[in-house]
Parts: sequence; C-alpha cells; structure tokens
Amino acid sequence: MGFIGTIIVGLIVGLIARFIKPGDDNMGWIMTILLGIGGSLLAGYGGQALGFYDAGQGAGFIGSVIGAIILLLIYGALSKRK
Repeated sequence: MGFIGTIIVGLIVGLIARFIKPGDDNMGWIMTILLGIGGSLLAGYGGQALGFYDAGQGAGFIGSVIGAIILLLIYGALSKRK
C-alpha cells in the first residue's frame, strides 16, 4: 500500500476508534490519522509478540481499530494527568 493509502486507512481506522470509544477526544484530522496508523502498528507488533500474526504480517482492520482504541485510552489517561 502506498503512502496515500496508508493515510486514508489510518483516517478511517482513527475515525471508527473515536466513534466507538465514549467521551470527548479533542483532536484534529492529523492526530486522527496518526491515531489510526499508530493503532495499526500497535496491533501488528502486539499481535506478533502474542503469536497472533507471523513476522511481516500486518494486523487486520479489526485489530487496527482495537489498537487505536487502546491508544485513545492511553492518550485520555495521560491528558487527564496534566
């Protein structure tokens, strides 16, 4: 997948994660894209560490959304500390 495809999938995953997780997450489009891409990376590496995926295999769409939700929860916990 190319660079533009990664951005589009990251945006879609980030939007779905923000829709599923309750609460107010004030972040713009770029942070939403980074959230989706980061969730996909988290799910991929975490799934490989737990044995769900083989080396070099990316996370699926649902795994990416779950990874993005985990990142949103971490972001919410860190932003409340300030």
